[in-house]
Amino acid sequence: MDALIKTWRPLQRFVLPWRCLLCAAAGGHDIDLCADCAAELPRNRSCCARCALPLATPAAMCGECQRRAPPWSAAWAPFRYGWPLDRLESRYKFGADLAAGRVLSTLWQREPCPIDLPQLLLTVPLHRSRLRQRGYNQALELARPLVRELGVPLRHDVLQRLRRTDAQTELDAIGRRRNVRGAFAMRQGIELPAHIAILDDVMTTGATLAECARVLKRSGVRRVDVWALARAPKSRNE
Repeated sequence: MDALIKTWRPLQRFVLPWRCLLCAAAGGHDIDLCADCAAELPRNRSCCARCALPLATPAAMCGECQRRAPPWSAAWAPFRYGWPLDRLESRYKFGADLAAGRVLSTLWQREPCPIDLPQLLLTVPLHRSRLRQRGYNQALELARPLVRELGVPLRHDVLQRLRRTDAQTELDAIGRRRNVRGAFAMRQGIELPAHIAILDDVMTTGATLAECARVLKRSGVRRVDVWALARAPKSRNE
């Protein structure tokens, strides 16, 4: 497979050259993103180590985590949710633009993981009705190439979504917590390792990931981390 990929890439550059999905300029570094747009990507290198909230200076725990510690141990979100990554994410998640998803997954693979790798990676599940509507789980498709790069096992059948929830984007922080309360459960008869990470595409208030983490902790998992492609800055209604 590696030999096939090495043979295909030079041919692809000739037949289907890389083209930036944002500005249509020539892409570079084996990705459909030009150097100028890639340089604008908002990396999340100054953040809270516990919840990955963007901060002016890095901190082990932000003020919110000190007041109310989240149910997970550590967070990894390599990007901040902002231009131009938010445009690619919106196209991928809501516009069925799988090319944008490939760009996002490639970008994530190229970021070093600053925390201990888990024994197992899970993705936030979609309700079956939303999965039928969208056609794919955006978190799962981002995770597949990432785990191949990191060598971490991936499962999508551990957590299940019991009911269809309202779109989190339309709710404030309190509404988000209420919206996902009791929405997830463990499937029966599955043995889990001591250290698990749960992955989503974007982390805003963390309500969805927190609910998943609580389910895993109640099932006996000792350490739960959360991973997200991007972390949104704190909004006024949080």
